[in-house]
Amino acid sequence: MSAFLRNSTVRFLARRLAYSAIVLAGVMVVVFSLVHLVPGDPIRIALGTRYTPEAYDALLVASGLDRPLWEQFFSYIGSAVTGDLGVSFRNGSPVTVNLLDRLPATASLAVVGLIVALLISVPAGIWSALHEGRVSDAIVRVSSQFGVSVPDFWMGMLMITLFSSVLGWLPSSGYVPLTEDPLLWLRHVTLPAVTVGIVAGAIMTRYIRAAVLEVAAAGYVRTARSKGLAPAVITFRHIVRNALIPVLTIAGIQLATILGGVIVVEVVFAWPGIGRLVFDAVAARDYPLIQGAVLLIAALFLLINLIVDVLYAVVDPRIRLS
Repeated sequence: MSAFLRNSTVRFLARRLAYSAIVLAGVMVVVFSLVHLVPGDPIRIALGTRYTPEAYDALLVASGLDRPLWEQFFSYIGSAVTGDLGVSFRNGSPVTVNLLDRLPATASLAVVGLIVALLISVPAGIWSALHEGRVSDAIVRVSSQFGVSVPDFWMGMLMITLFSSVLGWLPSSGYVPLTEDPLLWLRHVTLPAVTVGIVAGAIMTRYIRAAVLEVAAAGYVRTARSKGLAPAVITFRHIVRNALIPVLTIAGIQLATILGGVIVVEVVFAWPGIGRLVFDAVAARDYPLIQGAVLLIAALFLLINLIVDVLYAVVDPRIRLS
């Protein structure tokens, strides 16, 4: 049996890695095509006030943009496979260095934001489902709908106005690395993380409520009630315990979504993460940086989904990797 499980796991990982490679290849094709369709001259923008015809021609050749698009594409693919994502037009440093410098800020924001989302959604979703049809259920459903509907930038500005401008409790912008000063890092990450967490928590609340309602209507729960088990035992051992298994999938999807979708929040809070880097790269038509950032986000998304699939099978023995 153990040999069978090992072989099954190896086959599963091999299939997922092959699938991930195909997806990443598709992402590279789409992103390369889209960035070259955006109007504007990246070389002219990169030079700015330093523009001269000689400097323009030199940077054009150095960047490879003087070559045909098909040649640029295959050169990009070949370099990306070896881990070389090119050099930024703006600052002349390797794209990989730029991304790795910004990744800790985005990762810390995403993780704390997910924690906030779980703290909101798990109790709210369970409470709402267990009190279906009551006033408290209606309040949770309306609140979650509000959280889903409110734009990130509006929620961020509301947080800044209330907790920074009016109350003066927390800074409105900036970033301090966790390794440098944990307390100061926490003060800076709180507002953007709460902004991200409220929106993600509202989405997760609806999923958790639906999962608890589905489990509560299952046959084994009715059997437990017929046996006369205590309501608390039925609720926490049979309903909540089984309903929270899908939370792994939801949490993984939300973490990947946060990692790739915090551009607006990072801009509002001047957070020096990958989202802010992509925003600036798009404005500067920095092709290598845009392509590298999107490729990294796609790779993180696929990696998180793979980890979630494996954990899902570990948590629920009834599920086999397939």
